[in-house]
Amino acid sequence: MNYWLMKSEPDEVGIDHLAAEPDRAFEWTGVRNYQARNFMRDVMRPGDLLLFWHSSCPQPGIAGIAEVACLAHPDSSQFDPASPYYDPTSTPGKPRWVCVDVRFIRKTRLVTPAELRQHPALQSMQVLKRGNRLSITPVTAEEWACLQSVLLSD
Repeated sequence: MNYWLMKSEPDEVGIDHLAAEPDRAFEWTGVRNYQARNFMRDVMRPGDLLLFWHSSCPQPGIAGIAEVACLAHPDSSQFDPASPYYDPTSTPGKPRWVCVDVRFIRKTRLVTPAELRQHPALQSMQVLKRGNRLSITPVTAEEWACLQSVLLSD
């Protein structure tokens, strides 16, 4: 099993959207970074767990836990001219972008980057590195274990 951190803007798709439909698999569209695409295409598997990170908002941070619900498949938004993620060079026969579907597991209290930085075991997390803009980053088993106690604390 692998662990991930996936960023989403809460007004677009936030943890509350997933919690409102816990049995639904949400298509994680719009990733337009090759490294993040390759994580989804080559490494992510159903059952992998992920930290759901709210980004581009007044209070960024971990807001919940979800799981990968299916293998990577073509991202439908790349074919939609009305989508901000439309890619005119991508075709259904040769899609450039993929996505996975994610499913809700649970909400957590919001854990901010400042709080994460207080834990020595989390100092190497990709999301805390200066200049990191990836929407999907791996989380080590050690980081995941530390985060479980952080997320459950008051």
